[in-house]
Order: sequence, then structure tokens, then C-alpha cells
Amino acid sequence: MKNAAKWLGVFAVAIALAGPAAAQSADAETVKALNQALLAYQERAADAAVANKAAILLNDPNTPVLGNPSGDVAVIEFFDYQCSYCKAIEPKLEKLVKDDGKVKFIIKEFPILGPVSVVASKAALASVKQGKYAAYHRAMMAYRGQLKEENVFAMAQDVGLDIARLKKDMDAPEVTTQIIDNMNLARSLKISLTPGMIVGSHIYSGLSGMTESGKIDFEKAVATARAK
Repeated sequence: MKNAAKWLGVFAVAIALAGPAAAQSADAETVKALNQALLAYQERAADAAVANKAAILLNDPNTPVLGNPSGDVAVIEFFDYQCSYCKAIEPKLEKLVKDDGKVKFIIKEFPILGPVSVVASKAALASVKQGKYAAYHRAMMAYRGQLKEENVFAMAQDVGLDIARLKKDMDAPEVTTQIIDNMNLARSLKISLTPGMIVGSHIYSGLSGMTESGKIDFEKAVATARAK
């Protein structure tokens, strides 16, 4: 990253020294190429971090898994129940898991969009004790509109959860610990946005605003990971 930043810095200094006219006529394609090089460098560094964190990413017993727990390719999502981008790609992910029986879909609760997000994530993790996580997760991901606490518990009731037990289980220390662990894990991978998507050992989104989750071809990404 230091080398990539150095290249961009040298380029900027050269343009500044050449004067305003040169700055105005600077090759936009060169600037674009340098930005792409910086992003590629950042992604390679993130992929190396994924490899270093493989054990906790793939085998954390407290992290919910959809799809095939013994699948040959892992798709990992750091997400927030208030994230419209997460909800936009949810149908793609559900289709992938349905069509490809060898995908291990790992869910990382990553509530970064406010207090209601934290309530929703705690409720989702607490629902594991009642065996309702998958149904509850899908219900909240399908919800459209501003999410409020009453919506969180209304959907819990809709999928058959015992609300009194759910609220009690939400206060369990291990639920808070799981969310904190996910936050720290995301930070170690330089994931700061949602959705943060990892397929195999490659981060596809979540690094910056330049990584667009909507453009991910999940079938192709899985095939690429499977071929390695």
C-alpha cells in the first residue's frame, strides 16, 4: 500500500510542479489507472489478511451458516439488516445457495448502521437458540422500509419465535461477544462498509465505495474459487 500511495503522490507532485495548465490537461485515464492500481493493491492486501484469518472466518462455531456446512467454497457476508445494498443482493445469494449444493454461506452479523441494527443482530443471534435463525434472517432481509424495533419483534413473532425468551437470550454475554468479534474481524480485514463479501479467499466488496456489491457475479466468483 505504501508503494501504491507513493506512486500516486509522485504523480500528484509532478502535476503540481508543471503548473495549472498542465494540471488541467492531465490525462484522466492515467489518474483512473492509478486509482484502479491503488484499489487492486488494497484488495490484494485484504486477500492476504483473509488467508491469515481463515480459521476464524471458516470455523467459528458461533457464526450461523446457511447452505452446506461442509461445502467446498465459502461465501462470507458481513452485513447489516438496515443495509439496502445487502438486501438488494440477497435474492442472488439465496439463489446461489439453492442452486449450488456445495456452497457454505457464512453469515457475519455486522450492525454498523445504528442502534436498531444492533437490536436486529442481537435478536437474530438469539434466535439460534430456538432454531429459527434462517427463517428470521430471511424475513428481516426481505423487509423493506425503515426498520424499527417493533418491526424486529413483529417479524420474530411471525416466524414463530417465543418473544419473551428471545429478549432474554438477546442479553446473553455470548451474543454481544459475537458482534464485537465480528466488528474486530471486519476491522482486521479493512472491511468498513456493508455488504462485505468474501468468496473463497477473495474480498469482492466492503473495502470502499468503489467496490460495488451489485456487480458481483456470484456463480462466476464461486467457480473461480473452486478452480484454485
